[in-house]
Amino acid sequence: MRANVFTDPALAKRAGQFVWLALDTEKAKNAAVRKRLGVQALPTFFIVDPADEQVALRWVGGASVAQLGHILDDGRAAVAASAPARSGAPAGDLAASLARADRLYGASQFDQAADAYRQVLAAAPASWPPYGRVVESRLFALNQIERYEEAATLAYTAYGRLRGTPSGASVAGEGLDAAVSLPESLRTRARFIEEFEGAVREVLADPELTLAGDDRSGLYISLLDARKDAKDDAGAHQVAEAWADCLEKEAAKAKTPEQRAVYDSHRVSAYVELGEPERALPMLEQSERDFPGDYNPPARLAIAYRAMKRWRDGLAASDRAFAKAYGPRKLVMYPVRVDLYLGLADTLAARKTLEEAVGFAESLPPGQRSESSLASLKKRLAGLAPAGP
Repeated sequence: MRANVFTDPALAKRAGQFVWLALDTEKAKNAAVRKRLGVQALPTFFIVDPADEQVALRWVGGASVAQLGHILDDGRAAVAASAPARSGAPAGDLAASLARADRLYGASQFDQAADAYRQVLAAAPASWPPYGRVVESRLFALNQIERYEEAATLAYTAYGRLRGTPSGASVAGEGLDAAVSLPESLRTRARFIEEFEGAVREVLADPELTLAGDDRSGLYISLLDARKDAKDDAGAHQVAEAWADCLEKEAAKAKTPEQRAVYDSHRVSAYVELGEPERALPMLEQSERDFPGDYNPPARLAIAYRAMKRWRDGLAASDRAFAKAYGPRKLVMYPVRVDLYLGLADTLAARKTLEEAVGFAESLPPGQRSESSLASLKKRLAGLAPAGP
């Protein structure tokens, strides 16, 4: 968003309409506000009501310039209609009902928000402009509380209405993710997966649909997960090839190093998926030169070297990354470092790294502390054979 959207001159007219603030949620000083806002994914955008500093509208994920314009308009409308929502009074019209639902969603009350959005959608007219945004918000809320069958049903119903739009693309991907998460015993699971795979492929094949490159990449990830779920190795490989090709084309369009580096993370994943991690080395080495203060390029190099079994090169890259890293993002770097030590058969160093990781995870303040990450580290530490004498 910073590299490709906020730089667009079309947004200049918006500058004075809002007080703009960016938060680095990896920094400890921002842990309290991260907890208060309930950040589940990055990026997440919040429009805050100046009357009470509560979230009037939440948007999860990226957006095109046009989408962002609609989000900002909806945010201003949400603030204007939020008096009943603030007072707790019954919502008297559609705008007030939507404002109440948006407030619940903004407060991470996903169960109540999902039900409030359902009521709003039931009352909305056929050609209601916020329809796509509301469907996307309800889908995210339903998936957060693992009401996957409701999410899949909503996506199935909404996709036909949103086909050919960015919201339709998001609905197809969210629907596929929800369908794959359904219990295998559910009779409708296979049909949902088949329908949403078809919808995602339709989106990816549509040359007229304007999508951000990373959003398009996310659809390939959903498709790849579905093929893996089906244990279709050949199909998964085909998706990974198409994914890598898409990312390379997007990176080739970049006009700045930052725009190019946007795709580094997903390109590493695609190349590793293809069994060709060496393809990531030139781009990551270039990114490390372009952004000498950023821990991401060396951290991603460590992942590529791990896949290549170049253990010592991976540890050297990991050293460089840890020297620059901070905050909970380090928790995804520790397991890579453990794997590199295990590749060298250095169990003692692997144990020490895991012990350090557990201590670091426990030291994080509320808002940054992840109990699931901590549990995963402790489980791995318990399963690691004790070092010899």
